[in-house]
Amino acid sequence: MATKEKVLEFANKVSRKKMGSKSGIKSTDPEYMILEPVVSDEMAEVALCLQMRKPMSAEEVAPLCGKSVEQTTKLLWELAVAGVCFVNEKDGVDKYWYETWVPGIMEMMVNNKENVKKYPQIAESFEAYGRVRGPKTAGNFPVGIGLMRVIPIEQAIEGETRKASYEEISKYLNDNEIFSVSDCSCRTSREAMGEGCGHLKEDMCIQMGHAAEYYIRTGRGRKITREEAFDIIKRAEENGLVHQIPNLDGSGKTHAICNCCGCSCLSLRTAEMFLNPDMVRSNYVSYVDKDKCVACGECVENCQVNALTLGQKLCGKTPIPEKKRDLPYDTEWGPDKWNHEYRYNRQVVADSGTSPCKTECPAHIGIQGYIKLASQGRYREALELIKHENPFPAVCGRICPRKCESACTRGDIDDPIAIDEIKKFIADQDLNLNNRYVPKVKHRYGNKIAIIGAGPAGLSCAFYLALDGYKVTVFEKQKALGGMLTMGIPSFRLEKEVVNAEIDILRELGVEFKTGIEVGKDLSLNDLRSQGFEAFYLAIGAQAGRKLGIEGEDAKGVIPGVDFVRNINLDKDMKLEGNVVVIGGGNVAIDVARNATRVGASKVDMFCLESREQMPALNEEIEEAMSEGIIINNSWGPKRIVTKNGKVVGMEFKKCVSVFDENRRFNPTYDENDVKVVEADSILISVGQSIDWGNLIEGSKVELNPNKTIKADLITYQTGEPDIFAGGDSFTGPRFAIDAIAAGKQGAISIHRYVQPGQSLTIGRSKREYHAIDKTDLDLEEYDRIPRQCAGHVDPVKSKDTFKDLRKTFTEEQVKKETERCLSCGATVVDEFMCVGCGVCTTKCKFDAISLVRKYDGEGAAYEDLKPIVVKHMIKRKGRIAVKKVKKLFATNE
Repeated sequence: MATKEKVLEFANKVSRKKMGSKSGIKSTDPEYMILEPVVSDEMAEVALCLQMRKPMSAEEVAPLCGKSVEQTTKLLWELAVAGVCFVNEKDGVDKYWYETWVPGIMEMMVNNKENVKKYPQIAESFEAYGRVRGPKTAGNFPVGIGLMRVIPIEQAIEGETRKASYEEISKYLNDNEIFSVSDCSCRTSREAMGEGCGHLKEDMCIQMGHAAEYYIRTGRGRKITREEAFDIIKRAEENGLVHQIPNLDGSGKTHAICNCCGCSCLSLRTAEMFLNPDMVRSNYVSYVDKDKCVACGECVENCQVNALTLGQKLCGKTPIPEKKRDLPYDTEWGPDKWNHEYRYNRQVVADSGTSPCKTECPAHIGIQGYIKLASQGRYREALELIKHENPFPAVCGRICPRKCESACTRGDIDDPIAIDEIKKFIADQDLNLNNRYVPKVKHRYGNKIAIIGAGPAGLSCAFYLALDGYKVTVFEKQKALGGMLTMGIPSFRLEKEVVNAEIDILRELGVEFKTGIEVGKDLSLNDLRSQGFEAFYLAIGAQAGRKLGIEGEDAKGVIPGVDFVRNINLDKDMKLEGNVVVIGGGNVAIDVARNATRVGASKVDMFCLESREQMPALNEEIEEAMSEGIIINNSWGPKRIVTKNGKVVGMEFKKCVSVFDENRRFNPTYDENDVKVVEADSILISVGQSIDWGNLIEGSKVELNPNKTIKADLITYQTGEPDIFAGGDSFTGPRFAIDAIAAGKQGAISIHRYVQPGQSLTIGRSKREYHAIDKTDLDLEEYDRIPRQCAGHVDPVKSKDTFKDLRKTFTEEQVKKETERCLSCGATVVDEFMCVGCGVCTTKCKFDAISLVRKYDGEGAAYEDLKPIVVKHMIKRKGRIAVKKVKKLFATNE
């Protein structure tokens, strides 16, 4: 396509370059490319007669461009609508002028969404400008002088004695009388390129004064009041967004407030990709009071520039080495110094590691945090913190595998913290309607999403989607909700009232439930698509039993364990008599055996391949089963079922010599000569679970693995059918409820991104890669020996005769005592160089552990005054680089 010469000339004029010179703007540069689709040479002829920041009327421009006033007026208006120049009415006359590229023309052009939709190269050019020109700024701008500047969240600097008015958001809002709001131009640009990060972009950027007048007149933004502007600021802070202002109007002056995220903002990219935070930072940096910090991770999750990570609080025998790094202010700064993958390689944990409890929890809940809040009696806030990652704390407080406790550092001193009991106490407050914590719905997106399966994964996904205002419908083929929580776990471990109470909160959030409907049988996914559902989360669980594949398995009296427990939970008559044999050594097998004692069995024997030490069931559950008179027979494998007239009369077993081979793969071997026959009136098989897909995925591109689990991406959970996502046991195979809950939240994140146009499923997304501190390097000798609190003994004689959960909950006094035992292993670590001083972290901390402190004293300057300031700084920088090189040379030669 032929170059538009006048357009290219205008691009050079804005850039203050000589057209055709070595440094001049070329037709392949973003400055020209952004104008090319919408600016004609005739429009450019008029634009060439405009001045930067000097308003001119059509009457003044017309004689300069040799056109009539009428034609000039028309072309000026077209330029303004396109975003190339401002227009304001001054003394009853429209006057026009142009601004810098950024902040200025490029944002304004991207805010013409109709043009961006028609010509994506406008968005691409905006993104390319900073990527192409940004490297030249590294180290060359002093703090406070950048084109854009972070303004700290005001409450984060209240009380600062050196606070200046130009650092207060309220100053800019109170200084102006006219306001408008528009979508974020950076996120609009990223979205047009298919690189959106999922952060809220609608109605996020505020214009003031002349910019507001322009945005309102050209339809880029809508008029708002000052009060609405303050509300937008508050909403931005709730969403963890960073306040920034265009910084070329002079100290204490600006025409806009942008609310940005680190994964899409083209200004914050300067700090993150080019590692040049001085270009955008405020005068503040974050400071962590380690004595108060409990490594809950809320600040880390919300830090938009990855300046915060979770680290170690406990002192180790080996000091943590301090990282040496080059800095752009005294080092030549090329691509070898950049973080090219900053949108993908976000780090949440420092190299030293962090709290073992948070690391081992599949949902990475802020365990230290809720323990500290519980110790202070702040139970509702503790609930809020837990529900950031787990909407079902009361459920998990009763059935969690307690991986956090297994990893607890306190266990290396005496006994692990009773984390699950503390969580159970906190969560039980939520079962009281007067104390219930129902999170606030954050947005109102409104897209229809279908969840297939009302187990923990599906319910978790529904919860987090509902918080974003999606219209979520959960389809469940059973009449009861909860999946394996309701139908696979006995009431003596998890009473159904607890499950239903936590599901009720989803109803309050607007989630709709349709029970007794099997998708794939009663209606298809295509039927749901035709009803307007835009995405699907398949979480049907692994609710079918697995067969042994031995002789006699089809005899009367052989029952799959999961069917047995489900029927009991659905109040079906499941009476047993005489001797019952349970095959299996996992938690489900324990549940099956304990159920059998409650429905009439006179004797219950469990047989499993594993030795006592190898059994997959939790020790606590094994002990509870044994206390109820259940006999566990280890290292025996099923050989055949003995039958008479088609009914079970016994079971023949063979001795299991080993369960795993030398590579730790499941590959049992037996002594075929060591066998025994056990009398049995019923045999309950609990050797694993399988997945019954029915016709759910028939005709789709969804694929299954050989074990019938669904194939999906390990990070995004997206299947071969783009609008179908998966999670829970049907994706991973049978695991614990907390694993499914964690998967549900990640599924919700992916679905949100999928249904919003132009969003990437991976960009800016934390992979949540946690690792724990090295406990072998800790000196734990000096710590006290406070005994672990116990919730109280359950009488097995009473427990085996009831389906009620007789387990006690901690008293408040016990909670106080147990929380005192926490060593508080982790704390947040601040990278002061990367911190831009936005203050988002301070709004997320419930412990007053993080604050902003003033480190710099930079002040903005008007565009006209910028050059000498930057040149002076550049000269000093070159001197520092030279001195550093000389010192390095001498050090090398010594």
